Formats: sequence, C-alpha cells, structure tokens
Amino acid sequence: MPERFQVRVDRILRARDSLVCIGLDPDPALFPSPLKRTAAARRLPTFLDGIVSATLPYAAAYKMQLGAYLAFGPPGIVQLERLVRKIGPTRLRILDLKANDIPNTMRLIRDGVFGVFGFDALTVTPWLGWETLEPFSEDPSRGVFVVAHSSNNGAPDFQEIPTPRGPLWLAVVGEVARLSALNGNAGAVVGATYIDAIRSARAMLGTGVPILVPGVGAQGGQLSATVREGVDSNGRGLLINSSRGVIYASNGADWKKAAAAEAKRLRDQINQLRAGLGRPS
Repeated sequence: MPERFQVRVDRILRARDSLVCIGLDPDPALFPSPLKRTAAARRLPTFLDGIVSATLPYAAAYKMQLGAYLAFGPPGIVQLERLVRKIGPTRLRILDLKANDIPNTMRLIRDGVFGVFGFDALTVTPWLGWETLEPFSEDPSRGVFVVAHSSNNGAPDFQEIPTPRGPLWLAVVGEVARLSALNGNAGAVVGATYIDAIRSARAMLGTGVPILVPGVGAQGGQLSATVREGVDSNGRGLLINSSRGVIYASNGADWKKAAAAEAKRLRDQINQLRAGLGRPS
C-alpha cells in the first residue's frame, strides 16, 4: 500500500527539520538586476535553478503558483515541469491552482498535476460542492490543500459568512477533518494574517493534518503566533510559505546567497519558536 500523503508530509518535515515552504513565483519585473544581462530565454531557468539550489538545504516544500508560469507562455509550462523534477521527491512539491470544477474535470486535473507533472499536492477549493474532490480520494498518496481562510484583505467577504456550523471557512475546515479521517490526504490552507483562524483550524484538525500557511513575510503575517497556534502536538503539521521574502531577498549580484540566508533565517527562527513551545520536532 502506498504511503498516505499525511504520513509522507510528517516524515519529510521530521527528516528536513524544517517547516519552511518556499513559494517559487517568478515575476520578471522583480528578477535580480544581474539576470538582465542573461539571454531572455535563459532568465527564467537561471532564476529558478539558482533559487532552488540556494534554498534546498532549508526547505521542506516548494509551492508553485500556476499563474506565475502561465505569464511566460509555453516556456513557462516547460520550466514548471522541469522544476518538479529538479526539486525531486525529498521535498513536497505543491501546485497552487485553487482548482474546483465538476468531478470529471477534477479527475483530468488530478491526472495532469500528479501523473504528468509529478506534483505531490494541489490547492483546491470546494465551491462547487464536496463531490468535486472525490477524485482525489482514489490516490491517498497525493494530497489536496483545501482553501479555508486565505491571507488577502478581501478574504472575509465570503469566507466569514455565518453558517449553522460557524463561519463558512470553519465549516470548510470541518469537512477537511472528515476527508482527512477517511483518506489521510487532506489539509487546509489558512492565512497567517488571521491568527484566530489558525488557532481554530488546528483545534478542529487535531494532530497530523497539515496546514499550509501563506502570508508570512510580504503580507505581514505574524510568524511567532503562526507557529504557536499552528503546529500540532508533535511540533509539526505546519507548512509556512514565504515567497517574495525569500526569492527576492536581493536585487543584486548576491541574490542567490541572499535567498539562502533568508531561507535559513526563516527555518532557524521557526525551529527556535518550536523549541520554545516545548514540543518535539
């Protein structure tokens, strides 16, 4: 029987001694200045290779936002597929797509994201109903992170609508807990800018169900509170994503060293916070 996704997540977090997820979201407007002297066709792969090589020792996971690669056209998709292979299976590779559609379409998305591109997990939403996520129950070795409470300012517009089960986002977390108990391959996305939501999500999900947390760094999420409220009783169960704060840490010739230093600083700070909680890591 293949290893369930949640078991694999915990194994990787423990082996890497890291909760850091690096957001690989390339934006040509933010590329380091030295890359402007590189041939246009080589800028994207040079940037991605440099960031991955620099941050690999400190990362447990990488998250790629599909929109960032679509902006480069067909070459961006080629680089996305290559990047999954370069990172390899010792780190989690997450495609940030926030996908949702009828089950037949979601089955095609599943087969493409996991079977063709080789990702380990995918972000999804449940807007069309929970039946849309049923195709992912067929392969518990690959995971889905269900968006519950995102980190952007407009998140409360819909996510905090009252329901008989509490705010809508918390009802979503409750369903994630149910899916997790059934298949062992579901997690939740909860933004670092909403600490109360992280606390409530962890209380509902218990130990072992991973929470993917965007919004640390450029979006202003509180790291110490995120760790305190988000880790499970094992001191893990949390993937803290930083994108711009790491990959654009410097615009100069030291851009790779700066990315490595920022990834290391983030990992070490998170581990110090975990140690202060007195929980195992």
